[in-house]
Amino acid sequence: MPETLKNNLELELQHSGSLCVVGMDEAGMGPLAGPVIVGAACLPLDFDLPYLNDSKKLTAKRRANLEIGIKIQARFWSVGVASAEEINTMGIRPATFLAYARALEQISEADYLLIDAWTLPGTILPQQGVVRGDSKIASIAAASILAKEERDRMMGALHNDFPLYGFNRHKGYGTRTHLEAIRQHGPCKEHRVNWSVFDRL
Repeated sequence: MPETLKNNLELELQHSGSLCVVGMDEAGMGPLAGPVIVGAACLPLDFDLPYLNDSKKLTAKRRANLEIGIKIQARFWSVGVASAEEINTMGIRPATFLAYARALEQISEADYLLIDAWTLPGTILPQQGVVRGDSKIASIAAASILAKEERDRMMGALHNDFPLYGFNRHKGYGTRTHLEAIRQHGPCKEHRVNWSVFDRL
């Protein structure tokens, strides 16, 4: 049987009365361009998702296959998006919280939140922030896969609009080739130009 995360904490919470435990995680806080995406997933106790784990530990093919399985098997799932324009306007942390809120508002049944590393302000729902939760908690791992896959697709689409920067390869992260493209062509509207790195280019 392939190694896969179990939903042990979700089971404990359900036994304590929580009927819809939602795991949440983000993708895209660190890059220099593109949106930040939050995934949310409520998995059934009997899910069958071999190799479910932190999205960063998975190959692209396995992650893509798991995304399909999660969307089929999850009781509820969603993604929330905050754009580069919103990141530039309000800053990365408030924009990320906005993406969390947008993902959560799509799952009205949620009654408990498990979030990778953070807790979410502005919600009355009980919640836990779990350090490295994407490699420990099944629902958070599922959320991390949803967020990563959605963001990669969006960055591929942005590459079609802005082919000079290679978004399809580095996904907006500050690689050497990406920084060189910014120096040569200047930033586009998908760059987070209020970040200090742009002052040094």
